[in-house]
Amino acid sequence: MKRFDVVTLFPEMFAALTQNGITGRAEDRGVYDLVCWNPREFATDPRKTIDDRPYGGGAGMVMMPAPLVNAIDAAKKRQLGSGVKASKTIYLSPQGRVLTQQLVEEMTSFDGLVLLSGRYEGVDERLIEAEVDEELSIGDYVLSGGELAAMVVVDAVTRQLPGVLGHELSAQEDSYVDGLLDCPHYTRPEEYQGKLVPEVLLSGNHELIRRWRLKQALGRTQERRPDMLQSRSMTAEENELLAEYLRERS
Repeated sequence: MKRFDVVTLFPEMFAALTQNGITGRAEDRGVYDLVCWNPREFATDPRKTIDDRPYGGGAGMVMMPAPLVNAIDAAKKRQLGSGVKASKTIYLSPQGRVLTQQLVEEMTSFDGLVLLSGRYEGVDERLIEAEVDEELSIGDYVLSGGELAAMVVVDAVTRQLPGVLGHELSAQEDSYVDGLLDCPHYTRPEEYQGKLVPEVLLSGNHELIRRWRLKQALGRTQERRPDMLQSRSMTAEENELLAEYLRERS
């Protein structure tokens, strides 16, 4: 079982994962469990203070290290007591490495993940230096806190776990898994508002369908995310299919 422990001021947000959809069903089946730790519960003063003004001045507040350290320690002890042998502590931060499918797949190798969701202007740097193994960002934009980013990590990692998706090939065929965007998909009816499903998908010829899907994935990636192809070692077939796609669009 994969163990997720999230340090957050808003534990109730994570019900969106554990009570809904694929991640909700996976949690019900015991594929993973998720426990939230509120740092306010680890503050030692009567007011349960978890933030203070930044040294050097400036706007906003900074989360204090002690309540966060205590919450992270509790999370690590729970994982250790649950038999977790390999765990990683991640701080969701705009300063971190940008999350990619490759990083998601790397995280599946850990039995447990401790996810730290910051708020306000961030957390005390000394906490990061002492407790955090890696900082991760989900993109070059600003959110109100790390909870949504932590939920992205949990969802992305969970769908890679065996038995979570309805079809064993679903995760393998997602966008980014093979370094390409996904191809277009169609379902019934065969005709909708005058538009038909591509004939090749109705042919039953698996090889033609495979080549069509690969061609569409290559072309869509070239149009929308050309940076992904710049670092790709293209095969002869891929070069042929991409050239064919571009000719058809010209």
